[in-house]
Amino acid sequence: MKDLFDTAKSFNVHAPLADRMRPQTLDDIVGQEHILGEGKVLRSLIENDALHSIILWGPPGVGKTTIASVIARVTGARFVSISAVNTGLKEAREIIERARDTLKLNKKRTILFIDEIHRFNKAQQDAFLPAVENGTIVLIGATTENPSFEVNSALLSRSRVFVLEAHTMKSLSNIIDRALSDAENGLGAQSIQISEDERATLTALANGDARSLLNIFDIAVQITPMVEGFKRITKEILEQAAHTKLLRYDAKGEEHYNVISALIKSMRNSDPDAALYWLARMIDAGEDPLFIARRMVIFASEDVGLADAQALTLAVSAFQAVHAIGMPEGRIILGHTAAYLARAAKNNSAYRGIESALADAKEYGNLSVPLHLRNAVTGLMKDLGYGKGYQYAHDHEDAQTDMQCLPDELAGKKYLKND
Repeated sequence: MKDLFDTAKSFNVHAPLADRMRPQTLDDIVGQEHILGEGKVLRSLIENDALHSIILWGPPGVGKTTIASVIARVTGARFVSISAVNTGLKEAREIIERARDTLKLNKKRTILFIDEIHRFNKAQQDAFLPAVENGTIVLIGATTENPSFEVNSALLSRSRVFVLEAHTMKSLSNIIDRALSDAENGLGAQSIQISEDERATLTALANGDARSLLNIFDIAVQITPMVEGFKRITKEILEQAAHTKLLRYDAKGEEHYNVISALIKSMRNSDPDAALYWLARMIDAGEDPLFIARRMVIFASEDVGLADAQALTLAVSAFQAVHAIGMPEGRIILGHTAAYLARAAKNNSAYRGIESALADAKEYGNLSVPLHLRNAVTGLMKDLGYGKGYQYAHDHEDAQTDMQCLPDELAGKKYLKND
C-alpha cells in the first residue's frame, strides 16, 4: 500500500523512465482528450473538486494510475494506492478506518486508488460500499476488464465509469518528444538521435501502451553505445530492448502461455515441486487466480480423470473458494490444489474417449438411433418398432446386458480404453 501525503515527485534518478516522466498536472497528461480535454466532464469534475467515486476502464499503459494521482494532487486530497492483487479484507478495513480519522481530524478527504479492482471478489468490493456511500473515501478503481462483469452492481451503481482509450501513434510520438526534451526527469541531458523510422518502430512496439513505450526506450538508451558524442537508436536496438522487456511474465503475451504450459506439464508429470514453482511465478506476476483455477479444473478431468474421482471435486471447490475469498489468501488454496493434482494418479482415458467419439460423430454424421433405444411415445411409434427389443438393465445381473447401444456402423467400437 502506498500512502502519499506529499504528492510531489518522490522518485530518484535511478527510477525507470516511465516513473520519472509520470505527468504531474492535467495539462501534462497526453491523450484521453475525450474526457480530460478543456470543458470535458472528468476534467471539469476534477477542477471543481466535485469528483465522486469513479471507475477508469481501459487497456494497460493509458494513464489510469496517473489520472488518479493527478486528481489527488489537484484536489489536495490524501492519496492511498493499493493493488487488488495483494490486498486483503483486513488491510481494506484499516485503510477505511484511517480515512475516517483523517476526515474527522483534518477535514481532508482520502482518495483510494485500487489498481486491478476486478481482482477483488464480491465480499472485498462490498467492504468499501459504506465508506463510498458516506463520503469517507473517494474510490478510483482501475480495471482492464469490462466493469459490467467484474465490478459488483452495488459498487458500480455508486460510481461513474470513464472509458480510457489506447494511445494513438501521435500521442505516443508526443510522449517520446517529452522524454527527449526533459533534461531533469527524462533523457534531455543525453545526446540521443532517433530517426522517424526508428520512432515509428518504437511506437509500433509499444502497441498503445505509454508505459511500455518508455520502458523500451529507456532500455534502448541504456544499451546503446556512445559513438562520436551521440547515442543513435537503431531498429535492432529497439527490438532487442523490447525482447528484454518481454522476458518478464506478461499476462497477455507469450510468457503467459509458456508458464501456464509449464504448470500443466509439471502436474501431468507428477512433479509437485515444479508445479508449485510455476504457480508461484503466475501468482507473483499478478495472473488472474480464476484463470489458474479454471485450468486446474480442466486438468483434473483431462489428466487425473478416472484415476481419482475426487480430483475434479477438489478442483471445482478450489475455483469456488478462490472466487469467494480472493487474493492473497487464495494462493493457499491454489497451492493446495496444484500439489494434490500433481501427486494424484493419472488416467486420461475419458479425455481420449470423448475426443475419439467426437471424431466419429463428425466423420459419420447423424447416424440413426437404434430403434430399441427409442421411446415409443405414440401408437404410431410403437407400430414402427420404437422400443422393441429394449432390455431394462436393472432386470439383469450386475445391471448389464449384451444389448447393442451404438449405431450399427459403430458396433463394437471402444472409446474408453485402459479403464
